[in-house]
Amino acid sequence: MVYRIYVEKKQGLTAEADALRNDIVNLLGIKGLTGLRLLNRYDAEQLDKDLFDYCTKTVFSEPQLDDLREEIPTDGAAVFAVEYLPGQFDQRANSAAECIQIISKQERPLIKTAKVYVLYGNLSREDVEEIKKYLINPVESREASLDAFDTLDVKYEIPTEVATVEGFCEMDEAALAAYIKDMGLAMDLDDIKVCQKYFLSEQRDPTITEIKMIDTYWSDHCRHTTFQTTIDSIKFEDATLQAAYNEYLATREAIGRTKPINLMDMGTIVAKFLKKEGKLDKLDESEEINACTVKIDVDVEGKTEKWLLLFKNETHNHPTEIEPFGGAATCVGGAIRDPLSGRSYVYAAMRVTGAGNPLTPVSETLRGKLPQRKIVTTAAAGYSSYGNQIGLATGQVDELYHEGYVAKRMEIGAVIAAAPAENVRRERPIDSDIVILLGGRTGRDGCGGATGSSKSHTLESLESCGAEVQKGNAPEERKLQRLFRRPEVSRLIKKCNDFGAGGVSVAVGEPLDFSGFDTTFDGLRGVLKCIVDCFDEELGLKAIGVVLSSSNDYLANLAERVVTPAQQRFADFIGRGVSSGAFRGDVSVPFLFQTVIGSMMAAKALSDSSHDTWAHDMASLLWPTLAAR
Repeated sequence: MVYRIYVEKKQGLTAEADALRNDIVNLLGIKGLTGLRLLNRYDAEQLDKDLFDYCTKTVFSEPQLDDLREEIPTDGAAVFAVEYLPGQFDQRANSAAECIQIISKQERPLIKTAKVYVLYGNLSREDVEEIKKYLINPVESREASLDAFDTLDVKYEIPTEVATVEGFCEMDEAALAAYIKDMGLAMDLDDIKVCQKYFLSEQRDPTITEIKMIDTYWSDHCRHTTFQTTIDSIKFEDATLQAAYNEYLATREAIGRTKPINLMDMGTIVAKFLKKEGKLDKLDESEEINACTVKIDVDVEGKTEKWLLLFKNETHNHPTEIEPFGGAATCVGGAIRDPLSGRSYVYAAMRVTGAGNPLTPVSETLRGKLPQRKIVTTAAAGYSSYGNQIGLATGQVDELYHEGYVAKRMEIGAVIAAAPAENVRRERPIDSDIVILLGGRTGRDGCGGATGSSKSHTLESLESCGAEVQKGNAPEERKLQRLFRRPEVSRLIKKCNDFGAGGVSVAVGEPLDFSGFDTTFDGLRGVLKCIVDCFDEELGLKAIGVVLSSSNDYLANLAERVVTPAQQRFADFIGRGVSSGAFRGDVSVPFLFQTVIGSMMAAKALSDSSHDTWAHDMASLLWPTLAAR
């Protein structure tokens, strides 16, 4: 049975409802609204009536602050309810369910929430629709039914087989474009043509899961396509910007940079220059892709201790523009997530935002966009809500108002964290290690997560990108912070990476990734070092010759699991160098890879040289042949 209760603030404590009424009257110009009541609706199932009655005054409400109602007090008023879209994380419902489980010490019940608005005054149907439009953001929420539920347990049909995209390899450009639109994919036509070329080489059609995973992995949120787009020509009207760009070009030349010019390169060039100059000796480098980490000495009660200092910033421009509360909340949450996976405790934050004039009348809002005031106020509420829940102090907040930000919102969160160096291990995992996925579900955590950030912001996207802007779970992240602060826990972890919006789709591609290596001698050496490390862990180099040539199915499959990805990633690296002009285009990539494997086998069998030594010697051998003249 489904039980329902309405919770409303007592008279004199209705600040939220009063503020909302003032906004509607003054911003929307609906002067006929004389009163507004706001109620939180809770529906609960899979618990008995006595437990529900007990929880109405302990979980759903605070008796000294709230009134409980079993019915909506209409009195001839206009009434409507708003609920989250399916797939959106409802923190209120999740927290209520957790609390009830703690009380009952039984299974967690099903909880569903909604906000009920009761409007009084001389309001036309058009007035009510205008208020609904202001209050309901279709990216995250929808109007909810006022009727009682028969059940909250939604049954989903789980397919027994993964569907294959029949005829994918035979599709022409028009059909591929139509498929992108029909499936709501974030990739463009060129992306899907690359997919088609690959599956043609395998002589099979892909499954829908494969397409969705690639779509997530290639989304702008996960691979930063905007920042890595090649810039062919730039024209500056500002002398200061031109001077900065000229300095960037000079820095590229100083370090022998051949990679195409892009925004990511502009952002990272200084660190590469300083590293080459030997001025980054305090930088802590590892295979973990977390926050920037610096080694420091800390005076702790007169004793010098080795600590790690971590920095991270997160931009959430597009998500905050289309869903201000969740976008801004996840901005600071995402910034916290990276140093947290570095086993550190986040101490402080800053926030820098850019918006259009928030005093612009709602009637002048651009089509397909939310009012600037709505974005500004709701984003501020989202950021502060998340920071307050996790216990993070934001010491600096700057908000810039400029008409240029009407086109695209700016939302930046930055954090600083630290951890004792002795508590942080950075080691390569081996087969016998245990892999733990730790955290809480927030909605679309695998296929499709964050792909909304790669889609054009149109009127249609507001309807279709609903669950693609995710909300973080602040209480769960706080638990992880507290857990990692315990040395006996932190020291058990050999390697830790965040499991962000891309979720599984991104994680499966991370074990052997050469995308971060430049097409230089040092980059080639780094790639070779990764390959030898991977083979050593997975196969054991003393037996690699036997494994690679074995007719045993188990050994052959083992080799295939390591060799094929390594060969593909190596080919991608060489191809990237050929495209940029760093490498010759007439080299045989399969032969180069065979040379690498053969050298590895011989080095292991005939010498005790380290992986670093072998990688350097092999790179020295290959570079004269590979490098463009």
